Amino acid sequence: MTHRLKRGDTLVVASHNKGKLREFADLLGPFGLKTVSGGELGLPEPAETGTTFEENAAIKAIAAATASGFPALSDDSGMCVDAIGGDPGVYSADWAGPDKDFSRAMRNVEEKLQQAGARTPEQRTGRFVAVLCLAFPDGTLRYYRGEIEGTMIWPPRGSLGFGYDPMFLPEGHERSFGEMAATEKHGWSAGRTDALSHRARAFARFAAAELED
Repeated sequence: MTHRLKRGDTLVVASHNKGKLREFADLLGPFGLKTVSGGELGLPEPAETGTTFEENAAIKAIAAATASGFPALSDDSGMCVDAIGGDPGVYSADWAGPDKDFSRAMRNVEEKLQQAGARTPEQRTGRFVAVLCLAFPDGTLRYYRGEIEGTMIWPPRGSLGFGYDPMFLPEGHERSFGEMAATEKHGWSAGRTDALSHRARAFARFAAAELED
């Protein structure tokens, strides 16, 4: 079955993460959808038992679409650091613990980089990855992936953004994601094909395929 979202349609954003919800509000705003978060609907957060970003994104989107009866958009994302075997990867949120302490998570990444002897920028490469999953109540699933290469810096810089943003310096830039306002971090707006952040790159692909202008 062919689906395409249009102005006035209801879309559930299958996330309880306030930072992600803010970013999705910015990205979805121009398209005129009626958006509601999983938290606003009182939906529980499903256990993310997958071992890939795609699997975890699907778990969240399917749960929200099934429970609400509306199309649902989910995101699973994380930071993959080359010198420590791609960690924290799909476990990026887990490294912050139950209290979502990303200061602790960033310290953990830095400690592991030091243990690996990764001290120069060339040794501290990695990327942010985001996978969006759009799920419909009839079981249709579609995926959109975005990545951005960069370097892990220490100490963290900036109080904007969320998660690991303050320790991630995107390739070709002199400021961390934590030092960028949302519009600069996205590097994208409706009608454009270029984007900067991993989530905006995934969203640009999603918007081109799924959203009516």
